[in-house]
Parts: sequence; structure tokens; C-alpha cells
Amino acid sequence: MRFPRASGVLLHPTSLPGPHGSGDLGPAAHHFVDWLHGAGQSLWQMLPLGGIGPGNSPYMSSSAFAGNVLLVDLAELRQRGWLGHQAQDRPAAADPQRLDFATMVPFRMASLAEAAATFDRSASAADRADFDRFVAAQADWLADYALFMALSEAQAWADWPSWPAPLAQRQPEALVAARQQHRQRLQFWQFCQWCFFRQWAALHRHARAKGVAIIGDAPIFIAHHSAEVWARPELFELDAAGLPTFVAGVPPDYFSATGQRWGNPLYRWQAHADEGYAWWIRRLRHTLAMVDRVRIDHFRGFADYWAIPAEAATAVGGRWLAGPGQPLFDAISAALGALPLIAEDLGEPSAAARALLASSGFPGMAVLQFAFDADASAAYLPHNHSPHSVVYTGTHDNNTSVGWWADASDHARHHARAYLATDGHDIAWALLRAAAASVADTVVHPLQDILALPSQHRMNLPGSASGWWQWRFDWPQLHPWHGQRLLELTRLFGRLPRVSAPP
Repeated sequence: MRFPRASGVLLHPTSLPGPHGSGDLGPAAHHFVDWLHGAGQSLWQMLPLGGIGPGNSPYMSSSAFAGNVLLVDLAELRQRGWLGHQAQDRPAAADPQRLDFATMVPFRMASLAEAAATFDRSASAADRADFDRFVAAQADWLADYALFMALSEAQAWADWPSWPAPLAQRQPEALVAARQQHRQRLQFWQFCQWCFFRQWAALHRHARAKGVAIIGDAPIFIAHHSAEVWARPELFELDAAGLPTFVAGVPPDYFSATGQRWGNPLYRWQAHADEGYAWWIRRLRHTLAMVDRVRIDHFRGFADYWAIPAEAATAVGGRWLAGPGQPLFDAISAALGALPLIAEDLGEPSAAARALLASSGFPGMAVLQFAFDADASAAYLPHNHSPHSVVYTGTHDNNTSVGWWADASDHARHHARAYLATDGHDIAWALLRAAAASVADTVVHPLQDILALPSQHRMNLPGSASGWWQWRFDWPQLHPWHGQRLLELTRLFGRLPRVSAPP
């Protein structure tokens, strides 16, 4: 699918300002949409919207379908009377510039528990009916998710294969008993998802009204400790005890000399093919009902994927195996129609991966920070970009552009100075301008680069297990001239929206 020439901003909702320890789906998100509109931006790209997993990563969610309950706007729950006005406004020691998971998560979960209990006691007939409709409409994933989360709590968040065998093996009698025993917690998790999806729908409507399309993010793999792996173990490469035999990752690369051992279980692709890729069709249908476009993370893994023995400590000892290839996307498009997908094809693609990208017709990605080193790919230089692609100065895995410049080699600096016609004093905006000028249909600017922030403001460091996903900004950092300058670049290079609403 080809997209119109457009410009947008990369920012995860957790990085928004707000009083409750983390950005969420509340007023700041709506205000950010207004800011995007005023700056001539027609795209807002986010990271995965599912729950966080090990290392607080949004790429290790406990469900491929559920929303992140930590993004629920608590102020809206208070307005509905489900949270007491005497409740504290923010978690203790909250830093507006940094997300402190240790204080934010308990605070938000306690607030959600209070709201759910109040709803259970005193919900209006209209709210109860809306809740019941949601539970029925989403039953194909919500029932397993709610039970999985309730059982995870009861088992102190131990990996599901270590649960009592009747529960780990999903014996019907045990599941019936568990649903009765944990009825209140099932309703709690259903309530949290109802709140998330209500608020998400309101934010998405506001974005559409302002002509801003949402780009979501779908990780290729999901966490082992997740509702879907527990519910459908036959679709994953697990042993008889439910443990992974091989796990996902990538070999040594730009980011790590020992590769990246992500730890997700691999798919049993033949089992998916045998059922016509029905699980993937459900997943993409659900995701595309939430967002306007979807970035598919690690697209190469559909052509060939790095399989690491589960017992290995690093990714070095893995091997490449063949993925499902084009038949997967043929099945999905046959069910869903033209797919507004973006393929994350960074790194060193194999011949099979290049062929899959070509046959799929999805736009790939280009990152300017990768363009200037001696061993860089010339394809990342703007004059070599494909019109059918998405260009970034950097992604969530990169350093900020100011941080990249500080660490760059002499060769990279010399090349960038000559290519960008800059002395480097305003390197972030020099790269933003080059990205905007590219022939690529789509450009997405990380907010950290718009703010010209140094390396301590990067979102993630691949291969590092903790200490990331914490960056936040505050409104005083975002001056009127940021929006005006971005608007001028967008106008100058023909990226202003031509329609009043996204496709």
C-alpha cells in the first residue's frame, strides 16, 4: 500500500507529561494531538500498546491483544466517581522527567483496584451495559487474558509452566474452578481493559478529527509468559513441559557484539499454516481496528529468523531458519484486504528478506544515523532513499541524534558535515531537515531530536536488560518555535496533509 507524502512524530504515550508517574491516554495525549496538528504533522507513531514485560519493555507484553492498563487515565476514572477525590494525585517521589516504574506501577495498580471495586458496587446501568457489551465483544481473547492475569497473580507471577499441572495444562475442570475462585480478579482485569479501550477509542477519534493518523507497532514475537502462549501452546516451539526449546533474538550486530537474546518463544510455523494463519489474521485485525498503520517489528523474521537454543546465555550460538514467507501475508490480506503495514527491515537483510519485502509491497525503513560511517549502507543516504519507504533520524533503539553526534567516529562526522552542509552545532535539526527533504513518502521524527536532547534521553539500548523505557518530557521543554520550525520544514518539502482526516 502506498501512502501520501506525510510527516509525523515518534513518541510513546508513557513519555507524555502527567501527574500520575507516567504519561497516559488522558488530557496530555489529546493536547499532543493538537500540537501535532498545529505543527503540520499528520502521523503519530507509538511503540507497542500492550502491557510491559521483563525490563519494563513494551516489546515483551503479557498479551498480543490486551492494552497496557498502566496507560489508563486515572483522572477520567475520578471524574466518573470511581476514584475518591481524597486519593493522592501522584505516586511518591515522581520525577516529571523520568518514569520510575518502582513507584508508578504500584500506585496505578492500586488506583485501578479502587476504581474497579467502586464500579462493581455502584456502576450505573448504562456503564454496566457498556462493560458487558465490551466483555462479550472481546471474549475471544479477553476471557483467556483475564484468567491468565488472575492466575499469574495467584501464582506470584511465576512462569506458567511452573503452575500446578491442571492449570498449566488448561484442564477444563481446573479452569472452571479457577474462574469461580478468581471471579473478582477476572472482573478487575476485564474492567481495566474496558477502561483502556474506551479511552483509546476517544483518543483515536480526536486524532482522526485533527487529521492525525496513528502508527502502531506490532512486535513479531510475544512473551513466553503471556496469555496467548499459555492458551495456544501448540502454536509455539515448546517442549512437553511448556518451556521454549529455542528462543528469538538476532546475531551479533551494530548494537551488540554478542547479539541480542530476546528470549521470546519461536512460532511453530507449520501449525500456523495448518490452520490458515488464523491466529495472525485475528491479531492483525485486532491491531488494525485500533490504529491506522502498523509497523511490523523485525520483519526479517518472517523470511528467516535467528533461533537460539533456550539454554544459551547469548545469541552467538543461534542459527537461521526459514520463516513462513509470503503465504502468511497472502492469507492475512485475503482476509483483511490491503494491509497498511510498515516493514522494519533494518540491519543486514538476507536475500530471502529482500525478496519478501519486494513481494509484500510494504514500505521499508531508512535511518539517517546509519548512513555516515565508513561501513554504513549507502541506501540510508537521502539521495538513495526509495519513495516507498519511511525515513527516521533514529528509532527508539537509537541514541538521540545529539548523542549520536557526540559518539560518532571522525569519518562519520566528516561525512555528515560535508553531506548535510553543517558544522554540527545543530546536528539534530540538520538531520531532521535531510529526513524531511527525502523522496521517501513518510518521515517520522523522534521528539527527542525535535528537542535536540542529548544521549541521556534515549528511549532504549538494545541488548541492555534494565534501566530503559523511562524517558519523559515536560511541556515547558516544547517551545512555540519547535512547532513553527517543524511546520515550516513540513510545508517546504511538500508533506502538509492534503485531507482533513487520515485514510
